[in-house]
Amino acid sequence: MAALAAAAAWTGLLLALAPVVGADTDAAGVAALGNLYTSWNSPAQLAGWSAAGGGDPCGAAWMGITCSGSAITAINLSGVGLNGTLGYQLSSLVALKTMDLSSNNLHDVIPYQLPPNLIHLNLARNNFSGNIPYSISNMLSLGYLNVSHNSLFQEIGEVFGNLNSLSELDLSFNNMSGNLPISLASLSNLSSLYIQNNQLSGTVSVLGNLSLTTLNIANNNFSGLIPGALSSIPNLIAGGNSFINMPGYPPPIAMPPSQSPLDQPDYPQGPTSFPDRPDPEITIDEGDKKQGRQTGVLVGLVVGSVAAASCVLFALVFCLHSAHKRKDGGTSEPKDFVGALAVNTDRDFNNNIQQNTPVASVLPRSTGTPERVYGINGSPAKKIKVPGAATSYTVASLQVATNSFCQDSLLGEGSLGRVYKANFPNGQVLAVKKIDSASLSLYEEDHFLEVVSSITRLRHPNIVSLTGYCVEHGQRLLVYERITNGTLHDMLHFSDEESKTLTWNARVRIVLGIARALEYLHEVCLPPFVHRNLKSSNILLDEEYSPHLSDCGLAAFSPNPEREVSTEVVGSFGYSAPEFAMSGTYSVQSDVYSFGVVMLELLTGRKPLDRSRERPEQSLVGWATPQLHDIDALAKMVDPSMDGMYPAKSLSRFADIIALCVQPEPEFRPPMSEVVQQLVRLLQRASMLRRQSGDDLGSSYRVMEREGSAWDTL
Repeated sequence: MAALAAAAAWTGLLLALAPVVGADTDAAGVAALGNLYTSWNSPAQLAGWSAAGGGDPCGAAWMGITCSGSAITAINLSGVGLNGTLGYQLSSLVALKTMDLSSNNLHDVIPYQLPPNLIHLNLARNNFSGNIPYSISNMLSLGYLNVSHNSLFQEIGEVFGNLNSLSELDLSFNNMSGNLPISLASLSNLSSLYIQNNQLSGTVSVLGNLSLTTLNIANNNFSGLIPGALSSIPNLIAGGNSFINMPGYPPPIAMPPSQSPLDQPDYPQGPTSFPDRPDPEITIDEGDKKQGRQTGVLVGLVVGSVAAASCVLFALVFCLHSAHKRKDGGTSEPKDFVGALAVNTDRDFNNNIQQNTPVASVLPRSTGTPERVYGINGSPAKKIKVPGAATSYTVASLQVATNSFCQDSLLGEGSLGRVYKANFPNGQVLAVKKIDSASLSLYEEDHFLEVVSSITRLRHPNIVSLTGYCVEHGQRLLVYERITNGTLHDMLHFSDEESKTLTWNARVRIVLGIARALEYLHEVCLPPFVHRNLKSSNILLDEEYSPHLSDCGLAAFSPNPEREVSTEVVGSFGYSAPEFAMSGTYSVQSDVYSFGVVMLELLTGRKPLDRSRERPEQSLVGWATPQLHDIDALAKMVDPSMDGMYPAKSLSRFADIIALCVQPEPEFRPPMSEVVQQLVRLLQRASMLRRQSGDDLGSSYRVMEREGSAWDTL
């Protein structure tokens, strides 16, 4: 009898385990689709789907799901009436190649956590807002991207630098503004680009070298010249802009011959077909229309050539006139042209630091309206074109906003000057950096505006945005968005409140955010943008403890040598790479070293240079580096304020990344893209381990309750 009971129990156990053993879908895929199902409010029309942790998408053939073995390779749910968001676990679908969720009612922002290996992504005709997530820049296999007919806004962003496989891009029918990103120029395989019906401005010169067969830029705010190369694109629509050399188009068939050309439409009418989003085939009428189109293009080229020649002739006359004035005893000095013409690159921004990569002039010059500024002595300075997104403030308006730069408005002080809180009449609260005039006394105001022009174009969620500037009466001020939760330095070293103690999750989230900001500066900006002053006091935290890197580009200005002995500047030496101390050189690898020091600071809670400690422990790198691969020593190094609440396995991987970043030789330090990938893998492993093991991890994974599922939201 006992044997029968045991056999029955064993049979029951086998039956209970059968669904697990026979499951065809990997656990991460099941969890990701379950999260999607919940985020879509559990729609009844999705046959076979179930909430997180249940079901077998591949084995049970869930609606819209395609698999290869146990891996989910495609999600095709176009026009099925979905309503909700995209959740936060899509990055777990590492085998997914196709995702088509077009023509639904999905809303909120497009999440950062997208499947990393997608080839085809279609989110068109939904109600997404916000911007294109920067994570798209890491989708190296992406060949088709369509986010048209949504409510995306802000600037497009520099997200295309690594997308060499992208052949078709559709951003049309949104509310995007600003200039075209320079990274579009790197899309060597792009054949079709649709950006019509947005609020984009500036020129389209960045598209001049692309091998496009279809281009629709209609109904934006573009201006200037259309590059001659674009006029040869077979399928081009450019109407509804303010170009100087608009290509000619054939008139509508029904237009009377006597009708004025000024009454013609801005773009082709009738049979010529350019759909709102790409279709497999695009047809153009042949015969007279084709001949008319070619004739129009030829006329456009001729007009453009004449206009360009006129501009060159005017410039020559102006230069000869200026030279004649100098010959007659004038005192005018030669000036660098800024904008469409090149600037002088021989100027030494900092005699004490040899930089391997330019700091200013990172992105293309603006084509906005020139501002007239005045020199220190009141003499007119050169007109500089600054981005339309940057607001030009007067000293008087900033005095009112900061209450005359009073002590109560002071937020902090750095090597270049003080930062004040500014309350504007419209309710906007910003931060104003008032640069010490002694710091910039050797620099012309036009150089200041060149740097402003470059900084304003930096667009990344983990970089503090420069929104405005002031150059008036010898004053130089920068206006930034205000980040309200202080600096990482203050949070680590001056916060006594228990509620403000940074948990392990928050620390890793901060590290990943700054890594992504540096990846953007080093590998997306062209040429690479070196920060040169990365430290915890230049990392601002918002209410969600998300990091924002500040002072990007300000290393172009050399602080007053008399200020070099200040505590602020001396504190930076703890972050400086060895090559800077030995030879004064600074490069992107030097930024990586400084990033490693910030990671050490977050790991240990210690300052990079602390003379109050015993001599062997004064230098954080010197003290900590030999212990990074010693498990017992590593556990003792952890910031005691975390009270042991961290995942032990992730701690050693975190230390491994630090060890790579603080290598003495710069050539052995990893690029920031590799650091980002390692941090993402660290988080993914921790998240998967937590789901699989639950409470079995015990005290080695005591995550604070108030953090909830923070690992899964990264």
